Amino acid sequence: MHTDASPALQWFAITTKPNLEKSVTASLAGRGLSSFLPTYGARRIWSDRIKDIEQPLFPGYTFCQFMAERRAAILSVSGVTSIVGFGRGPVPVEEDEMAALRAIVASGAAALAWPFVRVGDRVRVSRGALAGLEGILVSDKSRWRVVVSITLLQRSVAVEIDRDWLRPVRGFDPRRAGSRDPIPRELSP
Repeated sequence: MHTDASPALQWFAITTKPNLEKSVTASLAGRGLSSFLPTYGARRIWSDRIKDIEQPLFPGYTFCQFMAERRAAILSVSGVTSIVGFGRGPVPVEEDEMAALRAIVASGAAALAWPFVRVGDRVRVSRGALAGLEGILVSDKSRWRVVVSITLLQRSVAVEIDRDWLRPVRGFDPRRAGSRDPIPRELSP
């Protein structure tokens, strides 16, 4: 696997058939392509044994560096279902995001998959005295806060919270945030 990328080579996210991330990554590397499968260590407990295994950080995805014009060669690899993109063409992963992901994995630090949340997303607190509370995620000087609004009063209150305790609320549409209509929400925590 080479690390120096020519300007024409970009990283793309590749979708795989279930549980074939490792074999697809190996097949891509076997064809002389730079491939990358970010993993994390997990402990699995069975009735008769405990085993430490490597799991994909993003199940169903691996990454490959290639020229977009050569995507047919990638799609022909057994276990590949598609290349992530919009419309008819693949879209490369942002260079800084890929560099950050590779740095995290290379560091050996404990990494694990995390629900995708952005500032402005509706979140639910999953632990602590505020478990079950829902609000909008905001960031202020490296502090995370959940804002809860009283629409009738047009007032809000923010509470500082540990980001590890937050989970995204599915079905929230930020375009309807000011609407008084009920917003469909995920029923399970």
